[in-house]
Amino acid sequence: MNKNIETLSDAGFYAIAEKTLIAIEISLEEAFQKTDLDLDISRQGGNVVNIQFEDKSVIVVNTQSPLQEIWVAAKEGGFHYKWAGTLQEPLWLDTKTGAELFSELSRLASQQAKTTLEVKFI
Repeated sequence: MNKNIETLSDAGFYAIAEKTLIAIEISLEEAFQKTDLDLDISRQGGNVVNIQFEDKSVIVVNTQSPLQEIWVAAKEGGFHYKWAGTLQEPLWLDTKTGAELFSELSRLASQQAKTTLEVKFI
C-alpha cells in the first residue's frame, strides 16, 4: 500500500475518477479491437460506465462522489474501491480485501468475456 496517499479535494476526486473511467473505457475498447469480442461499452449519466458482454452480462463501474469511491458491480458481486494513491501513482483499493481496482476489473472482465482482458490506467 502507498504510504504517501494524496488526500483528494472534491475537484481532485472528480478529476482522478474521470481519468480512471476513461482509462477503463480505452483499455476495453483496445481489447475489443484486438479480438473478435462483442463488447458494448457505454457511458451513462457521465459517471457510469456500462460494459456489456456477448452473453448479455454486464459490469457497471461508477463513481460515488460523496464517499470518494469507485464502485464495481459484476456477476461475482459488488465491490467498493477507495483512493490510496498519488496523482503520479494512481491506486484504488478494495475497501474489504485491499485488491487493486485495475487488476480486479481485468479478472472480472476476463471471467465474463471468457477470454483474457487487461484493464489498466493509461
